[in-house]
Amino acid sequence: MRDLHILLAPDSFKGSLSSLQAAKCMEKGIRKVFSSAIIQTVPIADGGEGTVEALVSASKGIYKTNTVTGPLGRPVKAVWGRLPDGTAVIESAAASGLPLVKPEERDPLAATTYGTGELIRAALDEGCRRIVLGIGGSATTDGGAGMAQALGVSLRDAQGREIGFGGGTLSAAVALDAAGLDPRLRETEIVAACDVRNPLVGENGAAAVYGPQKGATAEQVELLDRGLRHLAQLTERTLGAAYGGRPGAGAGGGLGFGLMAFCGARMRPGIDLVLDTAGFDRMLDSSDLVLTGEGNLDAQSAYGKAVAGVAARAGRRGIPVLAVAGGLGEDLEPLYNLGLSAAVSIVPRAMPLEQALGRAAPLLADAVERAMLLIKMGRNMRPSPES
Repeated sequence: MRDLHILLAPDSFKGSLSSLQAAKCMEKGIRKVFSSAIIQTVPIADGGEGTVEALVSASKGIYKTNTVTGPLGRPVKAVWGRLPDGTAVIESAAASGLPLVKPEERDPLAATTYGTGELIRAALDEGCRRIVLGIGGSATTDGGAGMAQALGVSLRDAQGREIGFGGGTLSAAVALDAAGLDPRLRETEIVAACDVRNPLVGENGAAAVYGPQKGATAEQVELLDRGLRHLAQLTERTLGAAYGGRPGAGAGGGLGFGLMAFCGARMRPGIDLVLDTAGFDRMLDSSDLVLTGEGNLDAQSAYGKAVAGVAARAGRRGIPVLAVAGGLGEDLEPLYNLGLSAAVSIVPRAMPLEQALGRAAPLLADAVERAMLLIKMGRNMRPSPES
């Protein structure tokens, strides 16, 4: 019986394991049962947290670190990745993310994406002419204005002065000048990982849907929405194209809008972008089994999440997919319909959440070992004699 060829493609287990750490735990569990298995690893992400690590690990790229402007103006050290083919991988959350702001300091009117623009500029300085940008988890609702300012766009008030940072200042802008926009952008492909279709403004827009998560009061949501609408109108008058109503314009507090309007970015579902960049389909060619997983698996995981993307692609090829998760919801039917073969939990018995998070690594390895024992038993079963 030939050795099993297994492809490991886990997402991160939030709060406990990165995607790369999860893959190492899975391999440990496999080796206890199938010591000579041929294992390929492609840590993945859905375009949000963990995207840089997943793609750098999958392609043997390198990490870069730059000090940039944080969401509230303080310097922060942001890590991004450069892949062997020259592609830059950036998470906007590394420069403009909500985790960079203490809960008591959240200021949705002042938070800026300027640091994200600085990361894009750093990638251009490194000679990168393709940029993959994850735009989830931001602290900002500035329509990408800060990002655009960092790249050379000028936004001036009635007195001819540059407006300040943050969505709270957008309504003060009366003039937009893109003449100073970094010319290297014209020869650069920017692809934004985006799993939401929200427009920039309105009841489904960036401020209304995501503003409260970033600390905005009802009054601030209205102010931010007016500012974003004003920015969209000013941009349309100046650039001659409307972007505010395009799907994904409201992603990342409107960063999706700014990327499309000023950088010519294309929007793609995050998991598809990550899997394509990592060469996932090529790895499937020699795989007998795919193992994936994440912290929690439920019916919502079927919509744009990493496990769903893995299951759909492997399922179309007839390759069985096993998901291992920290917790399992009641209704996994949508995932099974996509191509998932089976799902198991890493928790063998009831235990406090803190304990499960603290022991995630051994629990994951043990769960994979148990699953492999079942697969081994199945491989060794004799076919029943025909009656």
